[in-house]
Amino acid sequence: MTRTGRGPVGHSGAVSAATRRRLELAAGDLASACLAAMDRQPWFGRLTADQRAAVLLVTQRGVANFVAWLDEPAETIRLTAEAFRIAPRDLARRLSLRRTVELVRIATDVFEERLPPLAADDDEHRVLVEGVLRFGRGVAFAAATAYAAAAEARGTWDARLEALVVDAVVRGPLPDVDHTGNAAGDDDALVSRAAALGWDPASPVRVVVGPAPDPRSSAEHLGELRRLGVRTHRPVLVAVQGGRLVVVQAEPGIDRDPLDGAAVLDAFGPGPVVIGPLATGLTGAHASAREALAGLRAAPGRPDAPYPVAADDLLPERALGGDPAAHRRLVDSVVAPLAAAGGELLHTLAVYVEGGGALEACARTLYVHPNTVRYRLRRIGEITGYSPTHPRDSFVLRTALVASRLQGWSKPLKDGG
Repeated sequence: MTRTGRGPVGHSGAVSAATRRRLELAAGDLASACLAAMDRQPWFGRLTADQRAAVLLVTQRGVANFVAWLDEPAETIRLTAEAFRIAPRDLARRLSLRRTVELVRIATDVFEERLPPLAADDDEHRVLVEGVLRFGRGVAFAAATAYAAAAEARGTWDARLEALVVDAVVRGPLPDVDHTGNAAGDDDALVSRAAALGWDPASPVRVVVGPAPDPRSSAEHLGELRRLGVRTHRPVLVAVQGGRLVVVQAEPGIDRDPLDGAAVLDAFGPGPVVIGPLATGLTGAHASAREALAGLRAAPGRPDAPYPVAADDLLPERALGGDPAAHRRLVDSVVAPLAAAGGELLHTLAVYVEGGGALEACARTLYVHPNTVRYRLRRIGEITGYSPTHPRDSFVLRTALVASRLQGWSKPLKDGG
């Protein structure tokens, strides 16, 4: 049914020009009433004056857009999204989506209370009531769309920043030259980028490496890995670098197994996963990454290794692969303590492991009783943590002896003999 001076009710022109004029004139009072209702929220009072003014501006624009929308119902998304585009970026960062939707609900309640009484008759009253509800719904959807787009852009930026941090950890400090001509490290840049991701640079960390996941499920697994870090208060930084996945995991004051839950291991593809040693902070995480990556390269040499395996449990394989850090670690943890203990321990170890682990033969070579050899072997295990009678430990000890000779430790061995 068509009414004088207006189009069909519920369509364009359903509200008279006089009523639309009253709505336009009421925009300021409506915005103030909305702001007063919003002010009853405890958190709203903590906004700065500029932010509150921005909310008022958006609300006023919302009233104006509502009047325009009555003539163009099909333009809901364009008109409501326009209100969010004029909002300062600082306001969008300060207000969460939940709080924004709460403000939309408050404004809709005020609109529903104050706009329909401006109608000229019952038909206009019904149109305004329905219009407020439909427009409020459109604003809520526009808010969700705006926040989703911002979250997607922020997520993309965070992912790039995260990849830069992980790359800096793996690569290690590369000296450059400052304005004075002196070498300057890039630790400050690493700390700054990590802080932008909410990371505590002073927190102890481990680096875990392994094969990259299947690209088809990579995003899902890495997302679950990040969520696991948040739930367990042990945040992670993750990055896929070619065919490998690198995980930097915070260990806030707790020296424990970093792989809590199958979700972490599920993030890796098939193959060995290697855990680096604990580092004191993010700037020292390169040492953990270096050991973990060396272990990953050496892991094929020990097919029966545990899953996951610590980088320190692959020292012999790493040493055979030419890792100088593994050479030093073996000498420092095996040969040096035995040499410092004095006596015949180091020489006894060499004769025993290089003689095939035959106790009687070792005793004859050393011209001592077999019980003496047993005692010395037991002492070697107590000092180094490796038992010469255990096959794997014997391999570690023998590799340490070879590494010591390559590093000039042959004199103590001769003296012991």
